Amino acid sequence: MLKREILKKTLQEAIAEAPVTVLLGARQVGKTTLARQIAGDWPEGAHVFDLETESGRAALSTPELTLSGLKGLVVVDEVQRMPHLFTVLRPLADRDPQPARFLLLGSASPTLIKGVSESLAGRVRFVSVAGLNLAETGLKAQGDLWLRGGFPRSFLATSAAASLRWRKDFITTQVERDIPQLGIHVPPETLRRFWNMLTHYHGQTWNGEELARSMGVSGKTVRHYLDILAGTYLVRVLPPWFENMGKRQVKSPKVYLRDSGLLHAFLNVGSMAALQGHPKYGASWEGFALEQVLDRADASQAHFWSTRQGAELDLLLERDGRRTGVEFKCADAPTMTKSMHVALQNLNLDRLLVVYPGSASYPIHPKATALPLADALKEVD
Repeated sequence: MLKREILKKTLQEAIAEAPVTVLLGARQVGKTTLARQIAGDWPEGAHVFDLETESGRAALSTPELTLSGLKGLVVVDEVQRMPHLFTVLRPLADRDPQPARFLLLGSASPTLIKGVSESLAGRVRFVSVAGLNLAETGLKAQGDLWLRGGFPRSFLATSAAASLRWRKDFITTQVERDIPQLGIHVPPETLRRFWNMLTHYHGQTWNGEELARSMGVSGKTVRHYLDILAGTYLVRVLPPWFENMGKRQVKSPKVYLRDSGLLHAFLNVGSMAALQGHPKYGASWEGFALEQVLDRADASQAHFWSTRQGAELDLLLERDGRRTGVEFKCADAPTMTKSMHVALQNLNLDRLLVVYPGSASYPIHPKATALPLADALKEVD
């Protein structure tokens, strides 16, 4: 089991600062393991309720009575199964002195965040948990992390074949059990087909009408499917950046499967050799490196940029009034392109990072550097 010390410290700080902390991320990404580690170390003791189990739900059948008398750390796993708890927690979070801190774990963001934000405004901190990152696995494991993805059980599987089997089973479990348990009524085979079709649009601008025609449904329906997968942290919808600069700019988002291992499972790619020969090799690198960068940077301030004339930028980050552009190139030795020159000028970038799978950093322009992923992560941290 890999230690996730940075994430653990972030979560401990959040719990110390707010009476209620919400830990958000996909199923099987390691939320429960992390929460139980913190609960085991909590000085005043901890109480854990798993709403996936019948006993956990029964223990909170009268939540006011059960929770009001507890002290220390109270952990509630899969809290979206009892959304009425948010209202119950409001008066408990306002007690002074505060006898207990609450840590809620959830795997479905739209309903969960809306419910928490409405009921616990000013009392809650949100912490996102992604899959394993390069800092946690080590630089030598970059190839395995890219191929297998960041789900701990996939990454730590005893073989590449076992990892691929786990990911395929995960996909089946998501569409047949986990997503329906959220009260979402979409036929599993339909959602799986849509998810599979998204792999062919991975790293591309969202084209709902084209997907709708392929599936024989409306544009509104396929957008609903996209919202389901985005809301369960399986797909990233990266918004466009546009401003008044006299150019026709793309205003539709880009879509990515957030975990590279799941992308490869849909593509039936089980080895690095197979990946390197696949048409989606470059798009796979872009999505993998993008997620690693956004795990370090502020994803809420992340956009892509593209014009109808063909200029584009994979990622635009803003922090403290400075603009950083990021391009992902699956090449041996990337150089400046016309599109990069246009992005530097039109977006007034302070710097441009060109991230590639190599091992050397070198300048390619006074404001642009080609660099390995590990070095790029240090630049955006």
